[in-house]
Amino acid sequence: MDTNENNDNSVVPEEGRGGVFVATKKIVNNVPQFTQELLNAGVQFGHLKSSVHPNMFPYIFGTRNNIHIIDVNTTVEKLDQAIQFLHQCKKENKTILFVGTRFPVRGLVQEVATALKMPYITAYWPGGLITNWDTVRTRIERLKELEKLTTSEEWNKYTKQERSLMNRELEKMRERWGGIQNMEKVPDVLCIVDLQEDKIAFSEAKHKSIPVVGLVDTNINPKGVDYPIPANDDSVSSVAVILHKIKESL
Repeated sequence: MDTNENNDNSVVPEEGRGGVFVATKKIVNNVPQFTQELLNAGVQFGHLKSSVHPNMFPYIFGTRNNIHIIDVNTTVEKLDQAIQFLHQCKKENKTILFVGTRFPVRGLVQEVATALKMPYITAYWPGGLITNWDTVRTRIERLKELEKLTTSEEWNKYTKQERSLMNRELEKMRERWGGIQNMEKVPDVLCIVDLQEDKIAFSEAKHKSIPVVGLVDTNINPKGVDYPIPANDDSVSSVAVILHKIKESL
């Protein structure tokens, strides 16, 4: 729910604790600069009270117009913890798979992952990506073969109809596997933008004990998310400011 027009600093609690980036933020009208950025992006707006998940109450500041307001200080604190974890993973050359298949955020997810030279899934989650990796890998290899074929001299040996069919297959495979074609193994970490939209990805990660960093809106169960980031996951501006901070920090 994108309700940025209802932004009101009166719902903001006291300044949060410092961390990797929090402690260096300027204070604007008694509100830390980064906290103000989150508020401007509408990170604090959750869902209607009736749709709240009970496990989210520790991250909720209060209500306004029957809508739960997320405690932005906990957002800053939890985002800080997530960034520290992701920074360590990157330092150890671990693979962080970014997942965001909801149409409005696909471009944001791809941009961040590409900037960090990490794999991504934005079209839709291919079931078995983690739990049936050996099969998935054969499809990725097929994608690589087709791409190599289209740029080789052998390509001209095929008829126009054959090339058309293979081009069509290549386009579909790029959409499905393009973001992970350089991923050599099961990812070490998943960073999921929308845990409800990509619940299968979350389920597969937990089945294989792979750590998950994820945005948790007030209607999401944060249990099992290793590094939950309380935030409005329906607003593009909210998702953008979180992902930008991750990209900037890493």
